[in-house]
Amino acid sequence: MPRFITPTSTPETQTAPLYTECCPAGFPSPAADYTEAELDLNDYCIRRRSSTYFVRALGDSMNDLGLHSGDLMIVDKAERAMHGDIVIAEIDGEFTVKRLLLTPQLALQPMNPAYPTLYPDPEHLQVFGVVMPFIHKTRNAG
Repeated sequence: MPRFITPTSTPETQTAPLYTECCPAGFPSPAADYTEAELDLNDYCIRRRSSTYFVRALGDSMNDLGLHSGDLMIVDKAERAMHGDIVIAEIDGEFTVKRLLLTPQLALQPMNPAYPTLYPDPEHLQVFGVVMPFIHKTRNAG
């Protein structure tokens, strides 16, 4: 059973510079002339604080999407799941994270060809939220 964590109702605002230039390679100048605004990740990642929770991914069925085991998913349980969304769903008492397909038939698609697409009974599929962003660390921070 995954451990669901909810965000604090009164987060401390901490902002960092958001640069106007995109960065295909290299690093933008730290000069203040190049900053567009300040970015607060709470505002950027969380649309509805009261319906948002965090959960860590487990396994490799979503690797081709860039979502790896241990990554932090930010999930909004009030968001209406649409075709193509990445969702947290429950099938036969087990939680899973998959891409939701509504056509041509209801399916939960892994993003790794080593796993089969699941075709749940619509009467028994329960979606617990839509993964909005997820955070993937590129370096292990001890």
